[in-house]
Amino acid sequence: MYLASMEATVVTTAMPTVITRLGGLEIYSWVFSIYLLTSTVSIPVWGRLSDLYGRRRLYLIGIATFVAGSTLCGFSSGMVQLILSRALQGIGAGALGPLALIVIGEIYTFDERARMQAVFSGVWGFASITGPILGGFITDNFSWRWVFLINIPIGLVAATILGLYLIDSVAAKCKDRTGIRRGLLMALALSLFLLYLMKGSSDNRWFNWRLLALMLLSALLFWFYVMLERRSARPFIPPELFGNRTFVAASVNGVCTGMIFFGILAFVPLFSQAVVGGSATGAGSVVTPLLLTWVTFSVVLGRLLRRIGFQKPVFCGMLLLIMGTGILAELSSNPPRTAMVISMICIGAGMGLNALPMLMAVQSAVQRDLLGIATSATQFFRSIGGAIGVAILGSRLSIVVTRSLEQYPNSETAKLLRNPQALAHSGPGFNAAGLQAVHDILYSGLHSAFFVAFVFSLVAFCSAFLVPRELEGILAEVQAPPILE
Repeated sequence: MYLASMEATVVTTAMPTVITRLGGLEIYSWVFSIYLLTSTVSIPVWGRLSDLYGRRRLYLIGIATFVAGSTLCGFSSGMVQLILSRALQGIGAGALGPLALIVIGEIYTFDERARMQAVFSGVWGFASITGPILGGFITDNFSWRWVFLINIPIGLVAATILGLYLIDSVAAKCKDRTGIRRGLLMALALSLFLLYLMKGSSDNRWFNWRLLALMLLSALLFWFYVMLERRSARPFIPPELFGNRTFVAASVNGVCTGMIFFGILAFVPLFSQAVVGGSATGAGSVVTPLLLTWVTFSVVLGRLLRRIGFQKPVFCGMLLLIMGTGILAELSSNPPRTAMVISMICIGAGMGLNALPMLMAVQSAVQRDLLGIATSATQFFRSIGGAIGVAILGSRLSIVVTRSLEQYPNSETAKLLRNPQALAHSGPGFNAAGLQAVHDILYSGLHSAFFVAFVFSLVAFCSAFLVPRELEGILAEVQAPPILE
């Protein structure tokens, strides 16, 4: 799980070196995007297949896919080959995180599970923080290829341990291969939708005919998938899940919080570096309090969840998210660092108080044979929310910058607006008035984006009311999972 989480960020510090070796500057961003895309759309597929064919088998296949993709990345001789290998690596990564949480949901009692889920949240947070640092260290001292090849020995050790000692509580019980094809059809439809979001937000041309055609094709494929699901005796995503109020609450909540969290990760470092002024290292460290607070509150809550129930931490978490995004939306163009730290702490605490109880509530409220798809779906909806949130916030920023570029055509101001990170390296000879104009434009665009994040937090708070009150009774009745009985 650490490796899968780390690979999303580890390449950020290695990519400048990769470009000098392989070229392909014009398509380098796909090294990041394709991994996030394939790891997101494959999450529900892995989760559902584990319900039908067993956790152990699917986890080992996921590790094998991830290691194979890592190997191909390490031996890539061109940028296109690297991007295709990252796609395969992302497909494997879509299994590692969700299936780890599913296995925890089966082999531990409720109290043990709460503590272990918190620990695994800590693994994810630690990977997000250390990924760029580790990537830079490996690239500087060894080779950029070892950013990927390091996954091979660790992956093989993990696969060996799981293969020898993980007892599978789900017997392979599905011989219907059409379920796999329907799952792949759903993944293809979602891939096209995410491509639409990525391209639309980067170019801010949502109504370009090519992008509209992409969106239309995605909608047609999804409609075709729904029709096949209705006719199937064994649906890939069982409809009874959407009749479960807890699952619906967690899904809506996951989309809303994903919008906030991933939007903050994407744009707060830009605000710190391009508006406030500072180094890339300092900009990256701005979100460290968010991740550390998330981990801390998850670990503490894991020991208290039975006593305080599901609803109270979720409501407190949503209020903290409102406070954090509210502070962020009111920051001046030269805010005190304390204000940014407080904002990050509030958002991190809000995520920590929200993510664990919602996951535990879903795992406690669904049947055991639906545990895989229900758990993976909560992770999936948060990732989809993140993609939508980054697209919307990026679009708000892009609108402001595009309008400003029309006012400053072919100027130094326009050049800096096209590359905001260059502000950190602008020399003293740069026109002071132009530099101030760039700061003001970026501040206006990011302020607008942060206000949208604040609106997302209000919607997320409303989603907390969807958590059913009767769910609290589960805490008193919950028994050890079947594998332990």
